[in-house]
Amino acid sequence: MSSAPAADGPLVVGVDSSTQSTKVLVVDAATGRVVASGQAPHRVSSGAARESDPEDWWNALRSALDQCGAAAREAAAVSVGGQQHGLVTLDARSRPVRPALLWNDVRSAAQARSLVERLGGPKAWAERVGSVPGPSFTVTKWAWLAEHEPEAVRATAAVRLPHDYLTERLTGCGTTDRGDVSGTGWWASGAEAYDEEILGLVGLDPELLPRVVGPGEVAGTVRGGGELPFSKGTLVAPGTGDNAAAALGLGLRPGTPVLSLGTSGTVYAVSRRRTADPTGTVAGFADARGDWLPLACTLNCTLAVDRVAALLSLDREAVEAGGTVTLLPYLDGERTPDLPHASGLLHGLRHDTTAGQLLQAAYDGAVHSLLGALDLVLEADADRSAPLLLIGGGARGTAWQDTVRRLSGRAVQVPEAKELVALGAAAQAAGLLTGEDPAAVARRWGTAEGPVLPPVERDETALARIAGVVSDAAPLLGAGGQEDVGP
Repeated sequence: MSSAPAADGPLVVGVDSSTQSTKVLVVDAATGRVVASGQAPHRVSSGAARESDPEDWWNALRSALDQCGAAAREAAAVSVGGQQHGLVTLDARSRPVRPALLWNDVRSAAQARSLVERLGGPKAWAERVGSVPGPSFTVTKWAWLAEHEPEAVRATAAVRLPHDYLTERLTGCGTTDRGDVSGTGWWASGAEAYDEEILGLVGLDPELLPRVVGPGEVAGTVRGGGELPFSKGTLVAPGTGDNAAAALGLGLRPGTPVLSLGTSGTVYAVSRRRTADPTGTVAGFADARGDWLPLACTLNCTLAVDRVAALLSLDREAVEAGGTVTLLPYLDGERTPDLPHASGLLHGLRHDTTAGQLLQAAYDGAVHSLLGALDLVLEADADRSAPLLLIGGGARGTAWQDTVRRLSGRAVQVPEAKELVALGAAAQAAGLLTGEDPAAVARRWGTAEGPVLPPVERDETALARIAGVVSDAAPLLGAGGQEDVGP
């Protein structure tokens, strides 16, 4: 899209380099108005190996910026938000040694189990890094690479995360930020420093890692070369991971709960206190400001419910109230509750059960898991009457909104702003220019504004029924498909 009428303040660029595509927003730093935007896709391998060529991300960024026209050339600062956890290996000439291993590449499950044991168990990991690493974490991917592709490890002169790679292409400097590095597994959240013992466990030289840039610091300036429309010397912010960028984009204050409804469900809230959950359910990530971003996720959200709708030949909104049927849509196993080998389960089917009631039961089962995850994320003193911020692909669906309200008993607010990761990156870039807290910038822009749907009476009967089925069916839910993911 081309440039809109003249801006009130300087222009900034926010980038969202996600798994599937790169999105770019050119934003008026004074008002938050989006004056231009662009998007370009990435290629991702299929199957157990989920990989992308980092050059694809760079080329997508170039294409998305080209779509922004003259507005991108006027930008005074830029920031990159990116998919978390991915392992980027660069050679001595800063070129990718091999395709990046993405967050959803789970081939390192065996290495994750081994690493947890070698450091002394889940509690030791939670206390040290704030999280218990699973196969999404970067440290497990490096361990897998060392075991299966030692020649690639020998050729590696620098290790980066996806957002680090793009920032370094802009500035020529190897940097990261506390929000994204907190998802690697080799950054100690208490000390806020790389953990040399963990790096030693996986044979990773700390000299290969980027400098951690603090909140509000400048990561560098755009170097010359003409590949991108930015002027040489344009300020580059630290950037961050996608969840921390979305938190910035919403201007979150501590304790405000977020439910993100996507293929998987994610719940998080900014906290002043560092999290260390030894069960591994809550990831104790840092945010991009200096606080913390405890986060939990469920594996089955919009995609699972849509699958049930398709099986019933129903539109996803064709739900019906009533009935006593329970459907646990654990089609991909489940993470919250911790049932990795579970499959979907249907209980309480009657002659008078309708297809619409079955579909509503799928929504109920998915939201029950989300609210269980949220209870683990929120601190005891959190305001339980504050509206839940609903974001993601399902947030504008009436059935999702109504189900969250009914099972939570809370008001729901649906922000009108879209592309919250790119908006958060833009707010971070704007903060460099104004000296403001990026979350305060986003609040000034009004990014979280949107309709507030009032609370309804909490459906305690449905909650108790679903919890009872989960408990009573534990042997069934834990027995399906015990095979491990191979290395």
